[in-house]
Amino acid sequence: MSIDPHFKNGHWSAYADVLPVLPSDLAKAVNALPAHILDRLEEIRLRRDKPLLLGAGGRDYFMRRDGLLSDSPAGSLIVSAVELEKIIQNISGSSIYALEEELKNGYITLPGGHRVGLTGRTVLEGGRVKTIKYLSGLNVRVCREIKGIAAPLFPRLHDRAAGNIHHTVIFSPPRCGKTTLLRDIVRLASNGLPGINYAGRTVGVVDERSEIAGCHRGAPQMDVGVRTDVLDACPKVQGMMMLLRSMSPDIIATDEIGRMEDIAALEEVYNAGVRIIVTIHASSLQDLFNRPALKYLLQLNIIQRFVLLGRSRGVGTVEKIYHGNEITRRG
Repeated sequence: MSIDPHFKNGHWSAYADVLPVLPSDLAKAVNALPAHILDRLEEIRLRRDKPLLLGAGGRDYFMRRDGLLSDSPAGSLIVSAVELEKIIQNISGSSIYALEEELKNGYITLPGGHRVGLTGRTVLEGGRVKTIKYLSGLNVRVCREIKGIAAPLFPRLHDRAAGNIHHTVIFSPPRCGKTTLLRDIVRLASNGLPGINYAGRTVGVVDERSEIAGCHRGAPQMDVGVRTDVLDACPKVQGMMMLLRSMSPDIIATDEIGRMEDIAALEEVYNAGVRIIVTIHASSLQDLFNRPALKYLLQLNIIQRFVLLGRSRGVGTVEKIYHGNEITRRG
């Protein structure tokens, strides 16, 4: 029986574009998983000669040879070098050279915005990574679009006096839904939200890792709104300056800032009168203060809303919203 990757129990599956790149036996095993696992599937981790590991709903599961899931690696499916090679062949159409540019970044973006991270032996040229060979591991990250997730939060980010959005930072530890939330904020900021009298604004997205818009060959696979322009696979600093010069955005959004050059670019965006929405890896306000570049951002006193995400009530839980003046007092 052939696999229908598009529907599971009568509804569209977020992993529809992931199954075709897996070896057929592995694809069938994953597709046969219970719906409550597939609905929350975040990662498929494949390490050479190691057990197959699935990440779903904030938990890790080992897949056993009988297709069942376990918390223990005993009896798990073991990933072979041949299977890793087969995945790369499926992704590249049997031409690894076609992926050389993406391999420099350590990941490959699939249709649908899903991403495959790679580890192995790096090949350097001029001190920079040229490619990766002798692959030892793959991490297939399922990109899941959740429209409406930002709707309860958006009114608290709405700057009614300016008819725009407040300068906003979203921060959390890894795998708490920062990018998913950012994507939906961008969509709402772009489309508008009549219920709170917010008209759509022109949004520029610098999507350095192809995760926000999930572009494939430059075309967004995710719904990021009708007034949104995306620079895909573009370094954040250059991308923000390019958007400022060429696209006249009202808002610029980007993911995972942290370096001093990122902060300098954000300062320039702010001075140009453009609103900022960014994400940061940090588990607390103290984490922000402990990193020199982020501490400098806080001292600039330009960010008006800080949104802390967690998992207390599931992935993407808004744990707390801080106003900029609260952060200034704490600093």
